[in-house]
Amino acid sequence: MVTFKYRARLTTGQEVEGLIEAFDELEATAKIRSQYDIVLDMKQVRSLEPPKLLSFLSADLGGAKLNAKAFTLMCSQFSTILRAGIPIARAVKLIGNKTTDKALKKILSKCSEDVEAGRSLSSSFAEHGGNIFPPTFVETLRAGEEAGDMAGSFESIYKHFDKQTKMSDKVRGAMTYPIFVLIIAVVVVMVLMVKVVPTFTAMFEELDAELPIMTQMLIAISMFFRNYWFVIAGIIALIAVGFILLKRSPKGRIFLAKTQLRLPVLGNIAQLNAASLFANTMATMIGSGLPVTKAVSITANVMTNEIIKEKVAGMVGRIEEGRSVVDSMRETEVMPDILTDMVGVGEETGELRDTLDTVAAYYDNELELAVSKAIAMLEPSMLIFLAVVAGFIVIAIYMSMFEMYSVM
Repeated sequence: MVTFKYRARLTTGQEVEGLIEAFDELEATAKIRSQYDIVLDMKQVRSLEPPKLLSFLSADLGGAKLNAKAFTLMCSQFSTILRAGIPIARAVKLIGNKTTDKALKKILSKCSEDVEAGRSLSSSFAEHGGNIFPPTFVETLRAGEEAGDMAGSFESIYKHFDKQTKMSDKVRGAMTYPIFVLIIAVVVVMVLMVKVVPTFTAMFEELDAELPIMTQMLIAISMFFRNYWFVIAGIIALIAVGFILLKRSPKGRIFLAKTQLRLPVLGNIAQLNAASLFANTMATMIGSGLPVTKAVSITANVMTNEIIKEKVAGMVGRIEEGRSVVDSMRETEVMPDILTDMVGVGEETGELRDTLDTVAAYYDNELELAVSKAIAMLEPSMLIFLAVVAGFIVIAIYMSMFEMYSVM
């Protein structure tokens, strides 16, 4: 809730001043007009933020994080219950009691109180869950409330995020094996360098013979791992902290976005992901009844690449000037030609939503294939790396052993 200070006038001409709490200026104005005839002035009152220490102590441990599966299930439940004719206030309470996700249960509990008090569900979700809910969720609900079709809005949200969740699960599942192999490779190399190699090193030093160059290199690397492991850990920590700080700064995000788009394999995946997100989100927003400018604005916030996000956000001004969506997309030069041409076809035929659904399915499939190919390339690369490291160690040890036999 936000506090507003207002001045209003009665029919008698008397002016009054006061404070009122509301979600936004529109709600505050409606509340004031329900009591007084004319609203003369209204300002938002800045509330003092609690001390950071107290905020930290009062926060939930681990922080609030959206569980994608619990969220899509909630949207599906809302769609089903509302289509059955159950009032919205009762539906919020029922789903809040049934959900097992702690973050959603807490939000739904507060939303239930707000809705029973006469507040809209979208504004309540925006206040209590605005920090974890995606922007498409609240805006789609608002459009559904204006159109009088909340059940349809929840169904549209469910289909949209269910598709995204399944895609994420596929990518995550495909990445499990390569990551597992990489972890095993690192652990094996560390054990060999810290435990196994020093055992052979002691034997070689007792012979007081000149060792092969490969063996000398292996011993030097092993000694470095044993004596300077804290340096390696410090470098890794510095790289991680530097990456986090870079990602948080505006210039850093732009730099990372440019780098991502220029990479040979990941750049293609990033562009396909952007095309898929654009098509899916625009289809959902337009299908919910939102105007094109609002749909594009929300779609820009969904983009994961900072450069593409800025380019898509710039389309809003062009569309407001009277240009078509397809012309605005061509000027941004960040979306694939197929997507841009299909949007143009959809605008000409008046079937933009259906066209976006079709092209979204195409790019979903292309993204899945691109990720699968990237992982197929990654797996043998890691195995080759592991084989090279292990082979180097084995050859270095065997060469030194042959040298030992020749001395003996």
